[in-house]
Amino acid sequence: MSTPEPSAAAAAPPRPEPSAAELAARYGLKASGARPRLGRYLADVWRHRHFIDAFARARASAKYSRANLGRLWEVGTPLLNAAVYYLIFGLLLQTDRGVEDFIPFLVTGVFVFTFTQATVLAAVRAISGNLGLIRALHFPRASLPIALAVLQMRQMVVTMGVLLVIVMVTGQFPQWNWLLAVPVLLLQSLFNTGLALIFARLGAKVSDLAQLMPFVMRTWMYASGVMYSIAVMAAHAPAAVQVLLGLNPAALYIDLMRFALIDSFTAADLPPYAWAGASAWALAVLVCGFVYFWKAEESYGRD
Repeated sequence: MSTPEPSAAAAAPPRPEPSAAELAARYGLKASGARPRLGRYLADVWRHRHFIDAFARARASAKYSRANLGRLWEVGTPLLNAAVYYLIFGLLLQTDRGVEDFIPFLVTGVFVFTFTQATVLAAVRAISGNLGLIRALHFPRASLPIALAVLQMRQMVVTMGVLLVIVMVTGQFPQWNWLLAVPVLLLQSLFNTGLALIFARLGAKVSDLAQLMPFVMRTWMYASGVMYSIAVMAAHAPAAVQVLLGLNPAALYIDLMRFALIDSFTAADLPPYAWAGASAWALAVLVCGFVYFWKAEESYGRD
């Protein structure tokens, strides 16, 4: 008697289980937190504009919730800084030489630079300080540094009211060129947003950056003509040094705000490229910062 032939089903080797990648492709699944295309990512950020607004408001409420004076510190901090700088640089070191209306000159510089400084220092911790939120919810991570930039911009609007009062008390009177403060503030806000995106990514990768940045910002402040006139102090410096100091974006925004608010600070005190330079810095840093942050979208919260 001949033995029966094994059936085809019994002879065929078992089919391997499909891999996770094959199953994902079969059912149209995508990786959680995968980086979308740049255009779609920008649209996602816009769709989350209400979240950005709510996050900024919540951070503003929480920032001074334990202080007795509350949000008065938004104005009190730069005022105290200005008073200290006036004592040290105006009275002791006499950096006011060659500068008319030194008090509004100094206060304007302190307030404008503080706007950028506060934005950068907050942005360094935008990712590392919100890991719980990042890991729990799906949203474009750029929303966090942008929200912090929005928060600082709102605080700067309040600070501008105090700055205008100080400028008037020191003998300046409202004029049409005060309206130039609006485009200056807008350009600086765009520049700050770009910086916030750049330093949010850097801060997410380098944990010690938050400790280093106060020293970096202090050095930048001393090079930005906050408490002295760059034109006077650098009058005898090499031409390349003068151009480099003049191209400093912080110095450009400070000088443009002084030009808008202080009568004695005229167009002759501005670099000839001041408006073009301020606009170029704002656009370049915003675009480059957004792209730079977007390229690491998949990595935030996974380290």
